Amino acid sequence: MLDFIVKNGLLFDGLASPPVRCDMGIRDGRVAALSSDISEPAREVIDADGLWVTPGFVDIHTHYDLEVEIAPGLSESVRHGVTTVVMGNCSLSLAVGEAETLACIFQRVETLPHTLIEKWLRSSVSWKTPRDYIEHLGKLTLGPNVAALFGHSALRAHVMGLERSLKDRATTEELARMKRLAREALDAGCLGISVDMVPWHMMSGRLRGRTIPSQHADFREYDMLADLCRERDAVFQVTPNPQNRKSLIDILRMSLGLARPRLRITVLAALDSASDRRLWRLFPPMLFVFNKLLRCNIRFQTLTEPFTVYSDGPITPLFEEFPSGVRLNDCESREERQQLWRASEFRQKFRREWTDGWRKTFHRRLDSMQIVRCPDSSIEGRTFAEAAQAFGRDPMDFFMGMLEEYDTDLRWVATGANDRLKPRLALMSHKHILPGFTDAGAHVQNLGYYDGAISLLRQAVATGFLTPERAISRVTGEAARWFRLDAGILREGAKADFVLIRSEHLDSPIAPQVEIRDPLLDGAMRMVKRGSDEIIEAVYINGKLVVLRGKIMESLGQEKLGEVLTIAADQEKLSKQRSRNRISSEIVDHPFTDYWDVFVLKHQNPYNIAFHMIGVIIYYGVLLWALVALNPWLLLLLPSSQIIGLLGHYFFERSHIDRRDAIFSLRASRCLNRMFVSILTGKYGEEIRRLNDELKKYRLARPDIPSVSQRSFG
Repeated sequence: MLDFIVKNGLLFDGLASPPVRCDMGIRDGRVAALSSDISEPAREVIDADGLWVTPGFVDIHTHYDLEVEIAPGLSESVRHGVTTVVMGNCSLSLAVGEAETLACIFQRVETLPHTLIEKWLRSSVSWKTPRDYIEHLGKLTLGPNVAALFGHSALRAHVMGLERSLKDRATTEELARMKRLAREALDAGCLGISVDMVPWHMMSGRLRGRTIPSQHADFREYDMLADLCRERDAVFQVTPNPQNRKSLIDILRMSLGLARPRLRITVLAALDSASDRRLWRLFPPMLFVFNKLLRCNIRFQTLTEPFTVYSDGPITPLFEEFPSGVRLNDCESREERQQLWRASEFRQKFRREWTDGWRKTFHRRLDSMQIVRCPDSSIEGRTFAEAAQAFGRDPMDFFMGMLEEYDTDLRWVATGANDRLKPRLALMSHKHILPGFTDAGAHVQNLGYYDGAISLLRQAVATGFLTPERAISRVTGEAARWFRLDAGILREGAKADFVLIRSEHLDSPIAPQVEIRDPLLDGAMRMVKRGSDEIIEAVYINGKLVVLRGKIMESLGQEKLGEVLTIAADQEKLSKQRSRNRISSEIVDHPFTDYWDVFVLKHQNPYNIAFHMIGVIIYYGVLLWALVALNPWLLLLLPSSQIIGLLGHYFFERSHIDRRDAIFSLRASRCLNRMFVSILTGKYGEEIRRLNDELKKYRLARPDIPSVSQRSFG
């Protein structure tokens, strides 16, 4: 017997297929049947005539890591039809590290209220490893499904110590430890790894005002983490530095798929910026070059509505991008901030940096910044420029005076991007730009884009820029498939996460953000959305009703409904890769993913190394000889260089040689050249010692794994 049947609904499968009117039978939290007329008996029949039946929405960019510990129902997203969330973005996660350190990293970047931080610190569970953390998540009474990225800032602070992680380059040993922990996180079920390069993401606490750990890494550290994701086809999420073109170059270097597997990388964010109205036009041609010509697998993310941020006087993430704004956010009291304002040097500096157009992401236009709330109610609803004109004041002097006098009693709002319809629709419809970037769970007093999927559907219906089935697939099956999640699709055997939609209400404007007093935050203010109540009839997770016409059911957050979603490993592919990368017939299992590490451990005998050095000299000597003599027939001598290397292995070091590497492969060629340079610079012996130490540590943890028993070089 079925638990219930959803009858006569117009079903969208999440794969952009044309919708079909059919019945859907649910049993044990799964879709048991899809048919035009299900005859099997059921305990309940739900009449969905006139309703759309869609997969639950997938929110690919949230910061629910702390909130899920306190209120795992995540009702602010679920009420808008979200049944799967991806958290751990922007290098921020809880998978490793001390609670106090993690709180200092999270609080200011995501402008989380002290109440939420304190609640988490009081109730935080002590886990020691990424695997422990994933197992802990699985024990929570999750509302939606949760997929977790492994945050680089948490990893770096844990390995290096917080203070060193904010200023120093990681040592070789620290990099090796990061690699082991990151690999463990991916093996445990993390969806991928997230890094952050944005220079206005700051620490709180005693180290406040410094940028978070991930931003202090160098390219080799980012690239090492990217290679781990490449190896497993896991997600690599990166937030670039919009003020530094080098960060985009680094991202491209990591992403290149020429002669190697593609990196599944998602980048924040593709927006129509109010500070540069030409920028949005660059994304389509850039993605064409990257993905089509350079074999990348890049997905940018975009917001599905105008990027509108509310601020409390001088306390705002918008001020973090210039030094005097950072100093204001550093202050712990109104008195400290007013003392700054009383210094003429500070006011001059603030004015200079505010009007400086260099490296400006927030537009800083006083004629586009509106006063929402103020002790002087006569100016509410006006822009700062309009209010200044009414008082006969210079706009900049008036703005600074308001910030000084009213501090956080002044609330204002500004829209920094995606406010124009045509560019926004173009970004949302691009196949390599995913609708996302809601930041749900973060900046709770500044913004609330929990209804990102519904906002997309509203605009699709109102403008026709996407068909309903295409729009639904963008925020369900398409997003889930790219992130490799078992979610976002309605078919037989799928998890019964779905939404019933009253489509006649979709032809309506995007819902505004509103303020509520959130009991979760002990009555503190939170920005949310409430415009989905008339659109969404019901939300089901795991076959259980959790939202009905805007009302949250008691089971949400009290009963475990969602699951921790992980990437299903391709065992055949992993087995082949394991075999190809073995060091010898005895050493098949090892902790190394970079082929250079494997290569070094297969080339330790000094005589074998000498043969390979001779082989490299012969290879380039033949190339030069053929070029100088203009005789291409001389190239027939090139295989002699490979033969010399194979002889070295045969007589002196019987390590494993893959056939492709023996004949020719780019990875073997790169490593041979690197070995040649390392030997000439005297660094190769150090590499051998380092890698043998790592292998020894791995063997101590896994006594069933033999050690390398070869003569050391140098």
